[in-house]
Amino acid sequence: MKLIVNHSSMQPIYEQIVEQVKGQIIRGILEADTTLPSVRALAKELKVSALTVKKAYDALEAEGFVITVHGKGSFVAFANQQMMLEEKKKEVEADLENAIRKGRSCGMSDQEIEELFHIVLEE
Repeated sequence: MKLIVNHSSMQPIYEQIVEQVKGQIIRGILEADTTLPSVRALAKELKVSALTVKKAYDALEAEGFVITVHGKGSFVAFANQQMMLEEKKKEVEADLENAIRKGRSCGMSDQEIEELFHIVLEE
């Protein structure tokens, strides 16, 4: 499993891990029943705290992407494509809501935001 963490990013490291693992599961790079590295092994590889990796694995498990079996490790859960697509759609919706909020906070009208959206969509 190939992950890259950006220590200077404003995004917490555990969130970076969660996003990258979810992305690899959604794209089929990590398939169902694939064993994930142990918490300690991944922490050592990424040069982060084991607690950070544990928090990421717990978040992935809570969202249904990973199953952890005590004493055996963490595994990719059965890849439910429909659930994963819904998850991605929710993320896109949240990103769009944030963009609209930002635009409004700096005085943009809804029409200006919509025009900008169409310009970006055409790129």
